[in-house]
Amino acid sequence: MSAVRSLLCVLLLGSGVAHAAAELPIPQDAKVFDQQPARTQERVYPLGPLRKISGQLRMDGKVESRGEVTSTTWLLPPERGAAEAFTAAREALQADGGYPLFWCEKRDCGESSLWANEIFANARLYGSDEDQAFILLRRSGDDPDTLVALYAITRGNKRAYLHVEQFHADAPLGDLLPTPATVLRELRSTGKLDYPDLDGEPPQAWVSLLARSLNLDSSLRVSLTGAKAPAWSEQLSGAGVRAARLETGDKPAAGLHVELIR
Repeated sequence: MSAVRSLLCVLLLGSGVAHAAAELPIPQDAKVFDQQPARTQERVYPLGPLRKISGQLRMDGKVESRGEVTSTTWLLPPERGAAEAFTAAREALQADGGYPLFWCEKRDCGESSLWANEIFANARLYGSDEDQAFILLRRSGDDPDTLVALYAITRGNKRAYLHVEQFHADAPLGDLLPTPATVLRELRSTGKLDYPDLDGEPPQAWVSLLARSLNLDSSLRVSLTGAKAPAWSEQLSGAGVRAARLETGDKPAAGLHVELIR
């Protein structure tokens, strides 16, 4: 029997609208611990680790907007760990057309108590800083103003939770770029990057981002595919990535596809 089952995302129950419903793999026998129906509110999602300085919440960057939020917190069964549930949900969302804006794990996320109390207003999500993971994904394609946030935590009593939020902004979110560390984490973890929306000439902001990300680990070599792959290679070389680290492929790809050369 499969370790996960595909369930229609319960975030949309009772909302009366159908904003990019994703099918999230939920570990078998997981139970809905808390569910919040759709409501409109101001929302802040961090783009960096959380810390408090002089009593003030600090983060390196953030997405701040007003829109419709729905959320569900799953209590995982003892045989399904938080890390497993997080990975399965993340992979499903990315396969469904979402790319990470910020992705952190363990102490790289900052303090779990701040995620629980300041970001999600759910004290049940407080646990060990070593047993947490967060990812904020932006939907691509026809629904770029929808974000999905995943937060996984294991508490001191060994109970594990997966919290899922979907946010649909009232106004266009505009240009939102991933953090360089997130791009590098995704490339190392999945072996690839997919940006189907980057189907034109390379935007300078994205060139700079990918160059910074690749130069965080100068040992990595990548293959670029897509209609504009040669232009991306030229632009990245001009931005400081050694040409010997870049190859161009001829396979069809929507937008820009980057693959790690093992």
